[in-house]
Amino acid sequence: MSELRQEAEAIAEQFSDHLDVGADEVEERLENLVNEYRVPLDEARRSVTNSYLEDAGMERDELGRGGSESVLVNEIDEDEQWVDLRVELVDLWEPRSDSISQVGLLGDESGTIKFVAFETSDLPELTEGQAYELSNVVTDEYEGSYSVKLNRTTQITEIDEEIEVGDNADTVEGALVDIQSGSGLIKRCPEDDCTRVLQNGRCSEHGQVEGEFDLRIKGVLDDGETVTEVIFDREATEELTGMGLEEAKDMAMDALDTTVVAEEMGDDVLGRYYRVTGPTFGRYVLVDEMERPGDVDVESALIEARSI
Repeated sequence: MSELRQEAEAIAEQFSDHLDVGADEVEERLENLVNEYRVPLDEARRSVTNSYLEDAGMERDELGRGGSESVLVNEIDEDEQWVDLRVELVDLWEPRSDSISQVGLLGDESGTIKFVAFETSDLPELTEGQAYELSNVVTDEYEGSYSVKLNRTTQITEIDEEIEVGDNADTVEGALVDIQSGSGLIKRCPEDDCTRVLQNGRCSEHGQVEGEFDLRIKGVLDDGETVTEVIFDREATEELTGMGLEEAKDMAMDALDTTVVAEEMGDDVLGRYYRVTGPTFGRYVLVDEMERPGDVDVESALIEARSI
């Protein structure tokens, strides 16, 4: 069965209780977007799903799927999947939006993952240190980082046991040898808890939007034997470069070009040796902690490592 057909059957199944729609019809719409208009399959799936949501007069978080698969948090590697979790609430954070009731960190033996619950979902509040079975939560992804969203269909069951939460943080080091495109001064989608990076002013989920400025660096560390792709968020980027968001915006405005920010950052940090720690999502290590070991002759260190 083709991937496109699998997506069509999954969408048809989601709406089977709400609309008279079959997999053949869904497949035809997906095929038209993918083959005729060259839309990526993920974006085509979102577009078709959003269209059926509008037809059914439904919100996305009302769209559940029975028989969700029970997974460990480190097995989550796909966007918009319905899963069941057996986890402990590790930490709660202060929500940055009135639309969010709770946000924090869930964990099991495989590691930890961010979760978000929205006010409109009207769910009971979770308690730090309590273990839960969470049925029918939906996965979300941006920049290779996965999280889960609790929704109106999520079932929350307290369980009387301790869950030993694993540590999924990695430590890597090496010379920062490249800063990839999409670094420097960027714009993110302003929709609640989206934060996707805009491409030409467009969010892959919400379409054309007025973005909010942010900083990040997508870089490559090379220790002479392996290369590791890393992402520095705004806080880590400011620590790495000493450049704040307002300074970056002023620099881009003066030059009428946002690319000058990444170029300026590269002049300051490329070729230097760093040790970073953070969780690995997809191919990226997301930097939580960073240090620069004592002065290192980077070129000599790389030559020596590659000669071993």
